[in-house]
Amino acid sequence: MEFELRLPDIGEGVAEGEIVRWLVAEGTLVKEDDLLVEILTDKAAMEMPSPVTGVLAKIVAQPGQVVQVGEVLAVIEVAAEESSAAAKPSSPGGDVLAIPGVRKLARDHGVDISTVSGTGPEGRVTEEDVREAARAPAAPPDAPGTEERIPFRGKRRMAAKKMVLSKSTVPHALLVDEADATNLLAMREDLREIGAKEGVKITILPFLVQAVVTALRAYPAMNASLDESRGEIVRKKRYDIGMAVDSEDGLVVPVIREAGEKTIVELAREIERLAEGARNGTLPLSDLSGSTFTITSIGSIGGLFSYPVIHVPEAAILGVHKIVKRPVVRDGKVVPRDMMYLSLSFDHRLIDGGTATRFMNDVILRIESISPA
Repeated sequence: MEFELRLPDIGEGVAEGEIVRWLVAEGTLVKEDDLLVEILTDKAAMEMPSPVTGVLAKIVAQPGQVVQVGEVLAVIEVAAEESSAAAKPSSPGGDVLAIPGVRKLARDHGVDISTVSGTGPEGRVTEEDVREAARAPAAPPDAPGTEERIPFRGKRRMAAKKMVLSKSTVPHALLVDEADATNLLAMREDLREIGAKEGVKITILPFLVQAVVTALRAYPAMNASLDESRGEIVRKKRYDIGMAVDSEDGLVVPVIREAGEKTIVELAREIERLAEGARNGTLPLSDLSGSTFTITSIGSIGGLFSYPVIHVPEAAILGVHKIVKRPVVRDGKVVPRDMMYLSLSFDHRLIDGGTATRFMNDVILRIESISPA
């Protein structure tokens, strides 16, 4: 009997996954719970086990292919007595949204409809989409050695999808200000010895997380999201801070849980764990979802200023940039201070400019009020 292995609904809003690699070959006898295939979602990588014992008769979804929840990945030949026990209801297979007439038009024009970006409601493919794809000229071949082509898949493709969703659905607004980080750097130096004894490196990010959480408590509109299906603004009463991590395969956003309840050393330890796991690709799904507000710290790499893309469905994201010693006026005198630009991107549907500015002022006040020991 044939058993169709389908991409399961793993929750957390995951609707599709990319096949990374098959761990067994066609014709292999597999036992129940043997790992079969590695799949990458926009949340994390996972290895899917076999729900039955049998022979992997046919691999349907190939490496690099993106499949929707409910789509068939492979066919397993199982004994009759096992197939009845293994048969379980699956989630309905996702598919390209298009009416039969549009599908026929695509076939008549030799267009693979799965490659067409739909411009209709909910991404539905229209007749004009198909005709536009049919009119698109083939790219002329390039001379050998003049370019390198890299498959657009994996974490980078998943991150790109979220970026496009954010920029196409959220009206971004930007606020830029600067903070005097002189006292912050002094406090970090004071705590480095304590951190060394605890086996953790103290960076500026734990201090920024504490400043942001304190400001979020004062301005709950910033710690929110929009539930469009129910027409409700959802204000979060937890402070789970996302931290954007630059990994080799693309941007990853692990989450610091209950950030407001942690000390500087505890935050530093958690940040270190999450950053290492994000770069190694070893974090579980639970560490990669559910953030309420995100910080992207570009300053450790460089860059004076950036316009961060909101990590949907959050209301805002704070960009932190490099610290530069500059002359500033303090008490009527020009003195050298360690200055840092901050950039706040916010969803203008949820947050007005006044609220965003007051929130930023609060963050800056918390940073500048740090008193070194």
